[in-house]
Amino acid sequence: MHTVRTRVAIYVDRESGQWVVRDPEGDFWTLPPTDTPWDDRRPFCPTEGTELEPVPGHYRYMLRLPHG
Repeated sequence: MHTVRTRVAIYVDRESGQWVVRDPEGDFWTLPPTDTPWDDRRPFCPTEGTELEPVPGHYRYMLRLPHG
């Protein structure tokens, strides 16, 4: 039996203060401050110096992220 991750992980980029999510495929995205941040997401490429701070999952609803 294989476990499939269906949720996104939520972070804040310490340098820019932007919301960053990692999707189930492992890709990172920034979420802009729009009415539909998930639909308007943009690719994010962390570097060695990127500091992503994990954010509790209850922010999922505020950011209108897909349910998993």
